Amino acid sequence: MKLTKRSFLALSAGTILAGTGAMAQDMPAPLDNPGEVQIALVRYLSTGDFFQAYLGGVERQAEALGVDLRVLDSRQDAALQSDMVDQAISLGVDGIIIQHGLTESMMAAAQRAVDAGIKVVAFDVNVENAAIPQIEQSDYLLGKLALEQAIADNGDAFKAGYVYVPGIAPLDRRDVAWQEVKEANPGIEEVAQFGTLDNPIANSVANQARSVLQANPDITVMFAPYDEFAKGVKIAVDEAGLGEDIDIYSADISTADIAAMREPGSAWVATVATNPAVVGEVSVRALAMMLAGEDPGASVIVPPTLITQDFLNDNDIANMDALSAAMPQFAHADVAVPDWMPLPARD
Repeated sequence: MKLTKRSFLALSAGTILAGTGAMAQDMPAPLDNPGEVQIALVRYLSTGDFFQAYLGGVERQAEALGVDLRVLDSRQDAALQSDMVDQAISLGVDGIIIQHGLTESMMAAAQRAVDAGIKVVAFDVNVENAAIPQIEQSDYLLGKLALEQAIADNGDAFKAGYVYVPGIAPLDRRDVAWQEVKEANPGIEEVAQFGTLDNPIANSVANQARSVLQANPDITVMFAPYDEFAKGVKIAVDEAGLGEDIDIYSADISTADIAAMREPGSAWVATVATNPAVVGEVSVRALAMMLAGEDPGASVIVPPTLITQDFLNDNDIANMDALSAAMPQFAHADVAVPDWMPLPARD
């Protein structure tokens, strides 16, 4: 592969992390040789707390396994992400995690990796390849649980704003839930749809939300099924002084999100989430199983949990550690954990 200036700079920005891992004799080949296995995380999205926590989980699980991890970050450049898969192939890595991205730009790149004999898993991007397991948060369920809470809080008839960017696999799966809920509840009226992934995402969405709120003063519910979307909507709602008039329902969570939800008079009343760090760990574990000749399954699903503002306030939860303590399922998912799999140390 020819390395362009752009790809060389991107490659230079990648990080390599080496871990000590568990006792080598406890693990199957090739993982029984610490430091000999290389994996790459090829990222499309990296802005926001969710993605930093996800990366942290990937790093911790890679360290527990004793594998070398290279992180390549395309910063939402679809062509560059495809190039980075080729870079990982040329480096001779044993496995690749593709994290988000566009189906049309990643299908061929993912197939090239498979053709090169590299094991591949994909998180929240559909590469339409039967050889590549999909790591998922059950995005449909994330959307469905949030909307069920919206109906419980607001009834089955309200005017809603909807934040959505098509073509991103997790958002598309959450959109299925939105379409189903609207069809089943004719009283729910979508009066505005907007959304962008332009960086910084929250500020860009806030700019859009300001105009939407001015044009649609009768909106009482905002469905923003990604926490950066919810942050942006909340900025606009706060500026308009509408915190008591609008409820925001989202997906994903972080310590910053918890603080935003717990602000006095916050419009952000519920989110549905998995622990992104746990999802990162599961992504690495599924790839490690493939390297060991085991099958993690075509779809590796980490189940989500509904988290309400009331729950956070009632339990005085201030951060992700406290949330994990209050919700044990948040600290660990018993997914892709064969007997030989070492897990990251817990505090």
